[in-house]
Amino acid sequence: MKTAANHWLRACAVVLAIVPSAVRAEGQTVEQVKTYAISGSSAAELYASIGERGPKAGMGRAIAHTNFKLTWQRKYEPQGGACTLVSAKPKLIITYTLPQPTGRLPAELQKRWDVFYEGVRRHELVHGQMIKEMVATIERTTIGVSAASDPNCKKVRQEIIKPLSEASLAQREKSRDFDRVELGDGGNVHRLILGFVNGQ
Repeated sequence: MKTAANHWLRACAVVLAIVPSAVRAEGQTVEQVKTYAISGSSAAELYASIGERGPKAGMGRAIAHTNFKLTWQRKYEPQGGACTLVSAKPKLIITYTLPQPTGRLPAELQKRWDVFYEGVRRHELVHGQMIKEMVATIERTTIGVSAASDPNCKKVRQEIIKPLSEASLAQREKSRDFDRVELGDGGNVHRLILGFVNGQ
């Protein structure tokens, strides 16, 4: 039963972008849930259906998945021969993909499913929070960045690539570390799976 858990890896789509401290523009964050259908009349059958139909992750399939799309509206201003990123407005769309039984479940199984589903959902929300923190870091480390002798605002676009990449890599590493703990023996997700499938 560990296969699906071990493959619960993040495949967060990283869209490079930027933003932090001169003028902070109001951004937009949308969080949405997509479901995929599973079927079964027992916990073991439902879990097996997750393994067959869950979102692809690496060589296997995941129980759930958090993905995001991040784009920016940036404003650069030439200032005395230099150019500065004076503002950037992020648009972030976070999508959580979660399993959903297609049929009505027996009362006792429904109770177990509700506990399992809520634990999975909360796990994915942590990944969503990490993504939002990455956006905040990008804002903090890029707005106000300036490049000298850059009247056409080309050099400054290169200057913001490094802090942007660092924020993205840090988010992915933090996400992997979180999954490693949650999915490992005795971890929260591991316990959720055992509790659901075995009634422990």
